[in-house]
Parts: sequence; structure tokens; C-alpha cells
Amino acid sequence: MRPPGYGETQPRLDDDRLPVVLVVLDGLGDRPVPELGGRTPSEAADTPVLDALAARGASGWHLPFGWGRAPSSELAHWAMFGFADVSFPGRAVLEALGAGVDVPSGVAVTHAALRTAQTDDAGRVWITGRVGPDDTDDASRLLDDLAGLARRHDAQLTPLPRRGEALLALTGHASGAVTDSDPFFEDRHPWLRVLALSDAPEAAPTAAALQALLRDARAALRAHPVNHARAGRGLPVLEVLTTKWSGVRSPIPSFTAQNGVAGAAVTSTGLYRGLASVLGMASRHLRPGEDVTADLRARLTAADELIEAGARFVHVHIKATDDAGHTKRPRAKLDVLEAADRGLAGLLDLAGRAVVAVTGDHATPSTGGVLHTGDPTPLVVAGPTVRPDAVTAFGESPAHAGWYGIVTARELLPLLLGHANRAAFLGHRAGPRRTVALPDDPEPMIDPDP
Repeated sequence: MRPPGYGETQPRLDDDRLPVVLVVLDGLGDRPVPELGGRTPSEAADTPVLDALAARGASGWHLPFGWGRAPSSELAHWAMFGFADVSFPGRAVLEALGAGVDVPSGVAVTHAALRTAQTDDAGRVWITGRVGPDDTDDASRLLDDLAGLARRHDAQLTPLPRRGEALLALTGHASGAVTDSDPFFEDRHPWLRVLALSDAPEAAPTAAALQALLRDARAALRAHPVNHARAGRGLPVLEVLTTKWSGVRSPIPSFTAQNGVAGAAVTSTGLYRGLASVLGMASRHLRPGEDVTADLRARLTAADELIEAGARFVHVHIKATDDAGHTKRPRAKLDVLEAADRGLAGLLDLAGRAVVAVTGDHATPSTGGVLHTGDPTPLVVAGPTVRPDAVTAFGESPAHAGWYGIVTARELLPLLLGHANRAAFLGHRAGPRRTVALPDDPEPMIDPDP
């Protein structure tokens, strides 16, 4: 503690601000599983590292948007990063940027994909599959020809790295507030008509233009020689172009401007690379490895390097937990969690010099006919300033007894930055934007006559 300044009685404060590392195990949350004795995979898994963090820190439940609301990863992260009150640009924008594809500003864009389908007696088109590993050449030829069709509709179709997928930009349309034609739940809904969202009547021209383009694309695909050849070989034809995640790239404050501190990310997929790009976050992209333990060790090393380079908030993401949940094999998710725990051993040291948190962005139940759900996901926070509660194990049931109670996505960043001694002092105005953290670099007054 430094002595008071001239004419002051309070000692000058030491600068003991800490960095924050947020580890998100995608789809971590789950539901009780009979074959695991009525426990979730997190509760049943052997996780000594996460248990040790729980014993050193405080726990709670992360419910991104409250009970019963099934979050998508992109919207959960948008709120977790402090942007809940900022208009979301649409996942199509993020996926394209993450793939290195330029996205025009102020133009409606959507994510497009080739799909297989069957038509029922009522004329409804049911999606039956997607482009397979051996279909790459056929899909490329089809998308090349659809690009010409798109131009006749004053649109631009740009292929993305994933098989049979593309970014579709609708020139002359400034609103992307339209519904998905991709049913997402293929066994429950057919190929869907594109409509303007009910609160965005200005998007009606976008919906009409996209609807017309998709109808013409279907006719072109069904008549295409590539699909005739596929049918002759007994292969399903790629006869439908579906769209989803529509939006518009517009000006968005950077992570630093919004929150007051420099943010960074160790990304695992194009979505998170795109999110880091649009928010101006430094990033290290590591392709997911098959060895989950080694993969997470490498990600924590990268997080440490980003902190050394000046980041004060680092997001670390892995997809393996979510992928395991989608297999609907609970023990597969349990195995991934145990492997992840071994990879997180470095957090025990990091928690001595940073605030570290582990949670999920949503629940991906490993049983039942659901994808994501609004069930709680465990949250544990540890660090030099975190007062331990009575929780000594990781998982949904232990975390319920933690001091934090229920934490929503928009509350998570303030919680972590508060523990990091970075909370903005309410009533103090260091800059034109109200930030969550005390800004690291507010604009200084320069002496005109030094």
C-alpha cells in the first residue's frame, strides 16, 4: 500500500487488477441419465481438477437466458461477451468472416446449404440429408452453376469451406430479418417458406426476393445434369438449397470499447473465429484435435500467451463436449469430460494469478429428442479474490448449492471482471460509453504546453 498523496488521507491504491480466463465447454449442461444412476455426465464423471477448482472457488448455475429457453451457442456467447443489448448481426455473418470470406456491410446475407429431400403427397418438401464426404465435386459444380442463377436474382453466392455450403448476399436488400427456410428439426418440419419477422415489416422485400431465388434454385437443381447422374448411380440428389442465420453486417463496437478491457479468444471453429473478428478481439485459432486432453492443454498455453501479449479477458472454447452430447450416448460425453478435466490441470496454477471460470454456453442433453435446452450448466469460478463456498465437487447438483445461485449470460462478464478488481465504479465517467470494467486506456488529456 502506497502512502497518501498530497493533502489526502486515503492511501494510494495498488494496481492489483487481474486477467480473466473463461473456459467454455460447449454444451456442458445435461439432464439426469438413468444409465448413469440418475446423474448427469458432469456429475458422474471423475473430474479431480474441476473438483479442486470448485473447492478453491465458488459455484453456481449458468442459465444463459433463464429457465426453459434453449440457447444457441452464438447468442449465448454474444451475451456472455457483454453484447446482450447490441443488435446481433446474424450467425451467417460470423461463419463467413470465420472462413475468411468478406461480408459486405449493409447487405442482407444468409447461410445457404445444398440438401437432399423427398416430397410428400401434399407437396411439402422434407429434408433428408446433406452433402456427404464423397459428394464434394458434385456439390462444387452445383454451387458454381447456382452462382450464375444468383446473379440473375441480383445476389451473390460465395462458397464456404464446409461441403456444399455458401454465403448468399442479397444485393439491394438492407434487412436480413427473415425466417429460415432450413427446418433445423428435419423430422418435425418440412422445408420452410421465407417470411419477414413479425417485428420487421421492412424485411418483406428481402423475404420475397429470397423466396423467389430458392424456388428457382430448386428447379435448376432438379434439372441439373449432375443430379441426373447421381440418380443414375443410385445416389440421393442434392435438390434443395436451404437458408438460415440471416442478418446484416453493421457497425459494432469492439470488445474493448464495449467492456473497457482488451479481449482475446482461443478459437476452435469458424463461428468463434468470426466472433473474435467482428469484435476486434485478438485470437489464436487451434483446430480441434482428437485428443481432448492435449487439445485443452494447448488452448490454455495459448491463453497464457495472449495474456502476456496484453489481453485482459481470454475466452477458451472446445466443441467436443457438445459433439458428444449430440451423439445421444451419455457415456461418450462422460468420457470427453474426463479427458477435458485432465487437459484443464493448468487452471490450478493459473487460478493463483488470474480469475478463471469454467462453464457451458448451454445444455446439450445426451438423451432424448432435443438438441439444446434451457437446463442449467455448472459454473465454477476461482482466483485470488474469490471467496470459497462450501461446494467441493463439479457438476449440476453440487453447483446448485453454490453462492452465485443462478447467473444469466449477461451477468457473467460483470461477475468475472468484478473478481478481477476491474469493476467500473458506478457514477464515475471515464469515457463516453458505459463499460462493464474500469477502462484500461481512457482518452487522456494532453498538456498543450508540456
